[in-house]
Amino acid sequence: MKAEKIIKPANGYLMLLVTFALFIGGITICIIQETGIYLPLSFLGFIGFFGFILVNPNTSKVILLFGKYVGTIKQNGLYWANPLYKKKTISLRASNFDSERLKVNDKLGNPVMISTILVWRVTNTYKAAFDVDNYENFVRVQTDAAVRKLASMYPYDNFADEGHDEDITLRSSVNEVSEALEKELEERLAIAGIEVLEARIGYLAYAQEIASAMLKRQQATAIVAARHKIVQGAVEMVEMALDELNKKDIVALDEERKAAMVSNLLVILCGDKEASPVVNTGTLNQ
Repeated sequence: MKAEKIIKPANGYLMLLVTFALFIGGITICIIQETGIYLPLSFLGFIGFFGFILVNPNTSKVILLFGKYVGTIKQNGLYWANPLYKKKTISLRASNFDSERLKVNDKLGNPVMISTILVWRVTNTYKAAFDVDNYENFVRVQTDAAVRKLASMYPYDNFADEGHDEDITLRSSVNEVSEALEKELEERLAIAGIEVLEARIGYLAYAQEIASAMLKRQQATAIVAARHKIVQGAVEMVEMALDELNKKDIVALDEERKAAMVSNLLVILCGDKEASPVVNTGTLNQ
């Protein structure tokens, strides 16, 4: 495989004066001498105009001669080279690519919709021009393939009820997933001489057919976790109340009254609504 070759042709401004001199001078001499013997000079000047190469900032020109790679011009400016050279422009600017939303299955088999945002640029013009058919289309296809592979490697989220306890998930491990995606894309796009500047998940959601069910599942998981926290706090508060009553010897409670007190406190602390007080005007047992 041939490597990229950087070249710098002749100064275009100097050759611009030469070609103008040949073209205008040949015509002028023919008119003055009243002969056509100097017309080839004008013809050479005319042909010379096709040798100018303009390279804009952050662009490059890949030069070919009858199918043979001559080199690449990366420095911006006006140059002049063989008029028979074929020039192909390749941008060196950073480009954004926002992939389409793909429907794929995650590690647990759940269908999800996912897309990625990729920032890339060409670093090797020889590979971009000759090692792949169309490097821009190559980026699109390989990005879609990398996203499909990535989604199948990780679950969308953790679910304790299924016994899955993954360290990395698509939803919560943004940095880890982005690093894995960048590494996968770098390996795939290296053949085209393309550098991956940034790759990250742009869109992530469950597929429409299971989105409603998964939303209910997430809500149920959140409610259970909240209830667990509430009950844990309520038990600690009841324990503290009993300890304080015993320590300060405010009232003596037998086991039956302790059980009734614990039951009432738990109902008050764990209930969704505020408790309504009841005033007992009789004895404690009535």
